[in-house]
This record gives sequence, C-alpha cells and structure tokens, in this order.
Amino acid sequence: MKDVSGKTAFITGGASGMGLGMARAFGAAGMNVMIADIQQDALDTQVADLKGRGINAAGIRVDVTKREEVFAAADATIKEFGKVHVVCNNAGIGVDGSAEKTTIENWEWCINVNLWGVVYGHQAFVPLMESHGEGGHLVNTASMAGMVSWRSLSAYNASKFAVVAISETMMEEHRKDNIGVSVLCPGVVATNLASSSRNRQEEHGGAKKSKNEERMTEMLATGLDPDVVGVQVLEAIVDDQPYIFTDPSLRRHIDERFRRISAGYDWADNCKALEGVKQGEDLIKDAIK
Repeated sequence: MKDVSGKTAFITGGASGMGLGMARAFGAAGMNVMIADIQQDALDTQVADLKGRGINAAGIRVDVTKREEVFAAADATIKEFGKVHVVCNNAGIGVDGSAEKTTIENWEWCINVNLWGVVYGHQAFVPLMESHGEGGHLVNTASMAGMVSWRSLSAYNASKFAVVAISETMMEEHRKDNIGVSVLCPGVVATNLASSSRNRQEEHGGAKKSKNEERMTEMLATGLDPDVVGVQVLEAIVDDQPYIFTDPSLRRHIDERFRRISAGYDWADNCKALEGVKQGEDLIKDAIK
C-alpha cells in the first residue's frame, strides 16, 4: 500500500505499547484508526489522546479470545469508517516456564490470546478487506520468540512460532493479489507485556501477578520506544515488507538456528536408515513420468 492517507486501520492491543505506537504513526500519516483493547479505561484515555492529536480515531473494547467480540469489532469498524484496509493483530500476552512445568491454565491462556486472537482477526477482517477491492495489508505481531526458541518460554515460543507460520502461509496465499502480509518480530520493546496478567480472563484464573513480573518489567523498560516500532510498521506496510525485525543485532540468533537446521540435513544425508530410500524429489519425478 503506497498511499495510506484516508485509509482505515484496525489494531488490537491498541491502547498501549506497540499497538498504540502503530495507531499514532498511522494517524499521523492521515489514516483513520480503530483501536481495540481489553482494558476499557486505557482505551478511553488513548482514544481521547489520539483525537487530541487531530487523528480520526475510535475505540472498542475487545477480548480477542472471544470470536464473537472480534467479529463485532469488525462490524463496528465498518459502521464507523465504511471500510478497513489495514488490520494489525497485535494483542498478546507473556507466559514463562518450561513445557512440562507451565500450567495448563497458562498454556491455554497464552494460546487463546496469542494464537486464536490472530486467527479470529483473519476470519473477521480479511473478507472485508477483499470485498472492497482497494487492497490492504495484514500485520501479525509475533516475536523474536517466533524465530528462536528461548529457554523457559515454551508456551510463548509455541504461540509466536504459530503466528509466524500462519503469516508465512498467508504471504503465499496472497502473493498474487493486492493484500500484503507482514509478521512483526520485535526484540525488547518498552511495553507492559510483563504485567499482561493484570487482564487475565476469569476462565484462565483471573488477574494475578507473575513471579517474574518485576524482573521482566525492568528489562522491558530498557527496550525500544513503541512509537519507533509504530513508525517502522507503517514503513513496512508502504514497502510491502514481509518480515519486520526491530533489532537487527539479534540476526545472529537466527543465523545460528539455520546453521543447526542445516547440520540436521547434513546428518540426514548420511543417515543409514535412509540409505536407498526414495523420497522427496525422486518421488515427484516418478509421479510425473
């Protein structure tokens, strides 16, 4: 999307952090902005602030784990602005712990917000973006934890790897139309992710303080300004950039992951169990003879 002025953006997790940074950047570029958030007081405050900046903004309270609420938000966006062109599935929460020690309650909460929230966003908004034929762009917020598996973040890593996989699939599915797809993989950004349990739904145990909340809050406070991320996301939309990395210095971790994967293929090349077994391209060649 080279020209975003006058277009409409919908952003989940839009009342704080990177979502709010996106809203400010989009609005400054002349876009209409609908922000969605689970926290009503923060939502009201930030909609007022956006309007005070001269941005055509509105807000709606949404729990992204509830499919019907995401669809209702899509209807409200169309009612307010007529069309939607940019959708940022940005709402997310953080859970730490190993696979075997993370409680099922935390596993379900993490997957429901970080993964199902993105899925519901696609189902509710992509048909609306396709219907007007003017093109659009999807931005799914994953994490560097969707590219590299950090220790003691099993549920979080799994949810963010899934968001990367869905995004890459959609990149292929929309390769020949006018809907762009980006996956945002931030490093350390100064958000309130560490205190996300303040909004934990009752079915997932209700609000409670994480044992590592203070340590994580201190670390995140040193991170990148979310407003910078918002400007970067806008630039990526205009440039139709599929991967958005906020910290190029972390590239070495991805390079190391790919090195280990390549070493796995080297091992498979010499694996005795596979000697003489037809597979892959050999099977395709046989099929088309």
